[in-house]
Amino acid sequence: MYNYNLTGKNKYYTLYSLIREDILRGKIKGGERLPSKRVFAAELGVSVVTVQLAYDQLLAEGYIRSKERSGFFAESVAEGLNKDRSAPVKPECEPAEEKFKLDLVHGNTPPNMFPFSVWARLIRAVLADCGEHLLERVPCDGDKQLKRAISAYLYRSRGIDVDPRYVVVGAGAEHLYGVIVQLLGRDKIYAVENPGYGKISFTYALNGARCLPVNVTEQGIDISVLEQSQAAIAHVSPSHQFPTGVVMPVSARSRLISWAKNSSGYIVEDDYDSEFRLTGKPLQCMCGLCPERVIYMNTFSKSLAPSMRMGYMVLPPELYERFLKIFSSSANFVPLFEQKALARMLDGGYFERHLNRLRNYYRAVHAALLKRLAALPERCEVADTGSGLHLIAKFPDAKSDGQIKLLAAARGIRLKCLSDYLLAPMAGVDGCAVINYSALTPNALSEI
Repeated sequence: MYNYNLTGKNKYYTLYSLIREDILRGKIKGGERLPSKRVFAAELGVSVVTVQLAYDQLLAEGYIRSKERSGFFAESVAEGLNKDRSAPVKPECEPAEEKFKLDLVHGNTPPNMFPFSVWARLIRAVLADCGEHLLERVPCDGDKQLKRAISAYLYRSRGIDVDPRYVVVGAGAEHLYGVIVQLLGRDKIYAVENPGYGKISFTYALNGARCLPVNVTEQGIDISVLEQSQAAIAHVSPSHQFPTGVVMPVSARSRLISWAKNSSGYIVEDDYDSEFRLTGKPLQCMCGLCPERVIYMNTFSKSLAPSMRMGYMVLPPELYERFLKIFSSSANFVPLFEQKALARMLDGGYFERHLNRLRNYYRAVHAALLKRLAALPERCEVADTGSGLHLIAKFPDAKSDGQIKLLAAARGIRLKCLSDYLLAPMAGVDGCAVINYSALTPNALSEI
């Protein structure tokens, strides 16, 4: 159908470039339906993930559009470009996005829960106390004061005894994913959870790495598949996997660590939203069990705000030395005054008081959500571990995931299903809605 020759390591980018060029030249007409991901992958002899990443990039740039249950279609962006390819492309105006009462996909913490007064006071104090120091170049691994504060916080909250020297501050998770590829190598295979957070595999691939989707079982990533693979890195979220919500038991964690030791591989422990364990204390980190083989990482996107592009990782000593060799001449991307303010927030106990307030708030939201789900006219089975800010609601009588989303949309709810987060085909995920309740209020639930 499409005579594309995909060569080189970064096949998804080659495919994206070839499709984009054909759309711009008019070879693929506006409104023309593109092959399904599975059909296209089989035709080209590549993985479904490769096609998915190419389509995601084309969608993001407006070259194609997705129509639910119909597939992907080219946009009409090529008119007038055949005569002059240097002319700027004017994207068509997209239709206004449908308004929803509730967004259970892209939830952000309600604005009234952000500690504005505390943050403003800390910013003023930093400006007054640090003065000209704020204009200096920030070390590549972050401000020493913040590194010490993060180390102390990890000991208090997660029981990890971390040398502050090995803490690296970065501009959010995606930036740190890219740094990990540069540390561990583009020639390695990175095992990622399936279903999973798409930006992980997308960012790894964008940095030239090969990704291997490994199915998630009731005990987390399928370690038996991992042991038989050529993967050298396993990116996992053991405390609360997204989107399944699975919590990896200690036996599976121990086996995963043995895999890393025996294969001289590394585990990227993504501790995403682990602060929001609503019952009991947070689970033990893998980093504390095997610091020489685990890269621990987390961000402040959920606990503070997504716009605050601050994350951090704890590197094994060997990788930290490699980090310094690669990045010692680079400056840190996070503004120094924000790092100083966050350090004071952590050291002064403000951050933990803020987290306690958030946990209490989300306990009320969680209880109201469970009550509302139980009252639905449709049969609903909730899979909930009491961790994180999302849960799975299974609708056994639903004919398809599309029907679930259409019924939700009719009630003014934006929703996604487990199948929307698949990186490779997997059985047993049909009829499962992923409910992100981080933006919900107890009162909002009563409106639907």
